Amino acid sequence: MRSEFRNETFVNFKEAHNNVEYDAALKKVEAELGMEYPLIIGGERIMTDHKISSINPANKTQVIGIVSQADIHIAEKAIQTAAATFETWKRTDPNERARYLYRAAAILRRRKHEFSALMTFEAGKTRVEADVETAEAIDFLEFYAREMQRLSQPQPLTVSAEEENELYYIPLGVGVVIPPWNFPLAIMAGMTSAALVSGNTVVLKPASTTPIIAAKFMALLEEVGLPAGVVNFLPGPGGQVGDYLVDHPLTRFISFTGSRDVGLRINERAAKPNPGQKWIKRVVAEMGGKDAIVVDKEADLDLAADTITLSAFGFSGQKCSACSRVIVHEDVYDTVLERVVERASKLVMSDPADAGASLGPVIDEKAYAKIREYIEIGKQEGRLVLGGGTGDPNGFFIEPTIFADVDSNARISQEEIFGPVVAFTKAKSFDEALDFANNTDYGLTGAVISSNGANLEKARREFFVGNLYFNRKCTGALVGTHPFGGFNMSGTDSKAGGRDYLLLFTQAKLVCDRF
Repeated sequence: MRSEFRNETFVNFKEAHNNVEYDAALKKVEAELGMEYPLIIGGERIMTDHKISSINPANKTQVIGIVSQADIHIAEKAIQTAAATFETWKRTDPNERARYLYRAAAILRRRKHEFSALMTFEAGKTRVEADVETAEAIDFLEFYAREMQRLSQPQPLTVSAEEENELYYIPLGVGVVIPPWNFPLAIMAGMTSAALVSGNTVVLKPASTTPIIAAKFMALLEEVGLPAGVVNFLPGPGGQVGDYLVDHPLTRFISFTGSRDVGLRINERAAKPNPGQKWIKRVVAEMGGKDAIVVDKEADLDLAADTITLSAFGFSGQKCSACSRVIVHEDVYDTVLERVVERASKLVMSDPADAGASLGPVIDEKAYAKIREYIEIGKQEGRLVLGGGTGDPNGFFIEPTIFADVDSNARISQEEIFGPVVAFTKAKSFDEALDFANNTDYGLTGAVISSNGANLEKARREFFVGNLYFNRKCTGALVGTHPFGGFNMSGTDSKAGGRDYLLLFTQAKLVCDRF
């Protein structure tokens, strides 16, 4: 076993030398943009006629890379390859599987700025947001490696005088991993590494808007010597290839992070057995949120304003954990609103490659159009007090936008916007604030800003979310410290980065030997 897990340290970009190093990484990555990337199945590189281009959301004319796309025939090849590889990989010693993750973490740590810079280009992440994500990817690799080693040890059982009993955690089989575009390195690496270190083989279908980061991670896995066929890289259209992978009788589990609609579709399709299928498919899903920060009348109002601003507008609100609702006691409502508007108005919206950028673009044309549509809806449902406009037309820039006096049942209070838009709602009491906070179909994250201990205890009992934070922001869960996953339509509460997570990719087998 390695030493005790510790979270990776974030880079301090207030120190000039770190910005110099990041600028150098941006230049290195920029020089490599525009390359073509193949599918990788069992180590074989496959170029197809159907390709898509990944573009820089801050500069729509800049191509990050060109990626071959699979069809159902190639998807079949990927599943069959993964199934054949599983027969040997499942017997690989857990400590050996863990060592691949440790090696990958070490390389990623050495090339941290390079991976972060690629996210700045492909996902539109500022250097702070990108660095935090690369650190999280390292954390997932380190944490899940240790967890596999822990689970491979003899498990405690009640002793029987006449028997020897042992409990093993064995892998499930072939898994389809479908990660999101908004954390294209950390969540993709976490989902993939958890599945493979548990002894499963993987068909990885990366997000269509951020496939180059996944391709670079695939290259890293090859660099550490991971056997061919353990992870198979299969970009392709979700409606065709994704459905085929989910439906396939050899698919044992689907690990998905993304929208509610797609997650529910996957869950429904996976529940239906197909000819030749021997198991109930397991679905691990994280499907978004409509997260609220509640501000009590007894609270540090500057802390409240800081946490709201960070939670709502970090990465332009494109986080499932982002604060999109602020529910404030009427006694301090105007003050909190004023202070958040003041802070948000000072945010610098520009190319995320700029060292001074506070937030960059949204991910693509589809997101850009959807968010602008919600801003128009918000103008009918609340009072626009900040933003609402756009930025440089060369990218998908949308200003930090705040609506005040929004009803808790309004569409912008209920529907996931996934952009830099936040709705303020006034509550007459702390109890009413909690009622408003719980009044959605989701239950992912939430925060309470209060100095009233009794109210915090009430929120501990009654605020129905998977990750609840007191007197801090509702984003920024740390691996091992804040196991992450939500209730209701936010998913299966998988608790990524927690000690329960690998159990989702294994099954327990009890062997009893009677003397």
